Amino acid sequence: MKIEAEWMRGGTSKCWVFETEHLDQANASLDDLLPRLFGSPDSRQIDGVGGATSTTSKAMILSRPADQEVDVDFTFAQVGIEEASVDWGSNCGNCSAVVGLYAIEKGWVVPDGDSTRIVTRNTNTGQVIIQRVSTPAGALPIVPDAQMPGVVFPGYRVGLGFENPAGKTTGKMLPTGSEIDTIHAGGTRWTVSMVDAGAPVVMVRAEELGLDTARYEAWKAGVELQLDTLEQIRRQAAVLMGMAATPAEAARAVPKLAIVGSPEGPEDVGDVNVMMLSMGKPHPALAITGSIALTLAARTPGTVLNAITGTTEESVLKLRTPAGVLETWSEEQDGSLLVGVDRTARTIATSIIYLPETLGNVVEASLATATQ
Repeated sequence: MKIEAEWMRGGTSKCWVFETEHLDQANASLDDLLPRLFGSPDSRQIDGVGGATSTTSKAMILSRPADQEVDVDFTFAQVGIEEASVDWGSNCGNCSAVVGLYAIEKGWVVPDGDSTRIVTRNTNTGQVIIQRVSTPAGALPIVPDAQMPGVVFPGYRVGLGFENPAGKTTGKMLPTGSEIDTIHAGGTRWTVSMVDAGAPVVMVRAEELGLDTARYEAWKAGVELQLDTLEQIRRQAAVLMGMAATPAEAARAVPKLAIVGSPEGPEDVGDVNVMMLSMGKPHPALAITGSIALTLAARTPGTVLNAITGTTEESVLKLRTPAGVLETWSEEQDGSLLVGVDRTARTIATSIIYLPETLGNVVEASLATATQ
């Protein structure tokens, strides 16, 4: 079995992009199919197309909906690496940037003016994301030339505007009803804020982890020494946010956890220092869906983040990340709140992925059993 796919970079992530109808031809459960295609379980993903990191073991599955108000529906899959599993519980904001570009390159949407608007809908969360792809003179530039922090080479500029993003996963922006909560983990009380916007995120103060806010470059080493405790905090937050019945049942990808601190020191940049965890490890940049939650948290008096930024009505928030400063923006448009960020995206390769014969045999056997 051969499966068509595009290999694309979106923001600071890479993902394999599939069309629903192409995957349907495999007649296999995506929970079985995707890990095998990616080469999981294997820390190297050596017999598959996965990149062996949380930011490169991702898939986007696209379709054209009958709904005329939406141009593209897409589903995000975080494919496990050491585990043959798929987490469907969240969206990836960085990889979302490939959706509008794909739609233009495949002729699903015709470029219109210097900026082409594509209405996309993430099926994991029901979130509508208004994408604006730069198309000067009504076409994609012959050579992509837009730069962004965390990526060496340029891509096509894509603006992502999350429409009314609060509460898409849990039903409320503040899932517990409080701006601040206390979690007990590792024998310590932790003051946290839990916000659901773009993605559910639990925010922890850098100071409580013993991190020096004046030495942001040293955070990673300090965080890696406390990963077990941070995972306990994240899993307990999942229960408090109503996302899991017990800590053990919490998903791997959500809620996300962000460590935040004041931008102190001689190299002050941005409004807040942020380090986010991704699949249990420090993220090399920042999850874009997480940045949406951080933006609304900064606008909400009483949260851990608002205590740092003091931001309530500012339209731009500057987040210092390991990859550089990321700016988010918010604006009112047609009665809706758009919270967004600019990314770049690029198609790396057009490919045919071969479905291993062993999986094909398993699928055929299961189908034969079902028809008996």
